[in-house]
Amino acid sequence: MSKECLVEKINISCPFCEKDHMLEKRKRVTQGIVKGEIVDYEEFFYLCPITNEEENEFVPAALMDENLLRARDAYRKLKGLLTSDEIAEIRKFYEVTQNEFSNLLGWGDVTVARYESKNIQDETYDSIMRMARENPLFTLQSLEKHKAMFTEDKYRKIKQKVVERVEESAIQYLKKQEINSIYVNFKEENEYNGYKILDLDKVAKVIGYFAQSVINLFKVKLMKLLWYADALHFRRYGKAMTGLVYKHMTYGALPLAYDEIIHLPTVKIEEKIICDEISYKILPNKKINVSDFTAEELNVLDTILAKFKNYNSKEIVEYMHKERAYKETEPYSIISFHISKELRELR
Repeated sequence: MSKECLVEKINISCPFCEKDHMLEKRKRVTQGIVKGEIVDYEEFFYLCPITNEEENEFVPAALMDENLLRARDAYRKLKGLLTSDEIAEIRKFYEVTQNEFSNLLGWGDVTVARYESKNIQDETYDSIMRMARENPLFTLQSLEKHKAMFTEDKYRKIKQKVVERVEESAIQYLKKQEINSIYVNFKEENEYNGYKILDLDKVAKVIGYFAQSVINLFKVKLMKLLWYADALHFRRYGKAMTGLVYKHMTYGALPLAYDEIIHLPTVKIEEKIICDEISYKILPNKKINVSDFTAEELNVLDTILAKFKNYNSKEIVEYMHKERAYKETEPYSIISFHISKELRELR
C-alpha cells in the first residue's frame, strides 16, 4: 500500500476535540473486498493533528460513501465495466438527467442514478450504455422506441441533441476513415511510426490532455507537442505513444493527417484571425482523466508540458528547428524515430 499524502487542510468540526479547527484531509491506497474480489482503491479520511487520543482518524458518512464508490469503481475497472464517472459522462454527452437517460434506454426511473452512486451494473446493462455512447444512432432508435416515457416538449429537446450527436458521429467516422487511408502504408511497426501502430483513441486523448492543460493552444504548437511526446516516449521506452508518423515541414515536425486529427472528439476548433491570417485555436471538448494514461505516458506528457507549456508557436518552432532529427531529415521527408530520440534538454 502507498504512503498517505495530504490533500488539503480544512476547518470543520472535529469529533475528538468536539470543536471546529483545522483538520487534515488525507488519502492513501488501501484494499477492500467488493463482490468477493480484493481491490485496491484510494481512500480519503480526516486526521486530527492535535488530539491526544490513540485513534486520530475519522471518516464522515458522506466521505465514506465516496470511498465505497471508489472501491466499486476499482472493481468495475477490474471487470472491464464502465465506472460511475464514465456512465455520467455518457449521460452528459446527450445532456440528459439520470432519470431521462434511464427512460431513454427503457429502464426504471432510478436505474442510472443507482449506477452512478452505488450499484454495479451487470454486463448486459453495461453493453447497452456503451452502445449508447459509441453509436448515437442506436441512442436515437432507443429514444424513438421509448418516446412515450417523455412529454412531447422533452422528447423534442432530447431528440434534437441526439440528432446532433448522430451527425457529429458521422463526420468523425469519415475523418477516421480518411486518417486510416493516409496511414495505409504504416500498418506494420517500423522506425517511422516509432514501432507503434496508429492508435486513434490514444491520439485523441493526448490531444485532449494538451488542450485542457495549455491556455491559448494553437494548431502549430499542438503538432510540435505531439512530436515531442512521441519522441520522448520512444527515447525512454523504445516505442512511440500514438503511432503518428511525422514529416520534416517548414514549421517543424508535422504528423501525417494533421488536418484530420484535430477533428477527433476530444477537442473543438475555433478560428481566430491573427495578423490577417486564419489560425486554429484548440479547445478541450471533453474531460480527459489521468487514468486514461499509464504512469509512464502521463510522466512523458507532463515532462513535455513542463518544458513547453509557456512557449508560443514561434518559440517552439524555433526550438524544434535545432533538433538533430529535424536538421538531419530532408525537407518533406518522414522523420525516423531512431534520430528523434536524441532530444535537446528534456529530462
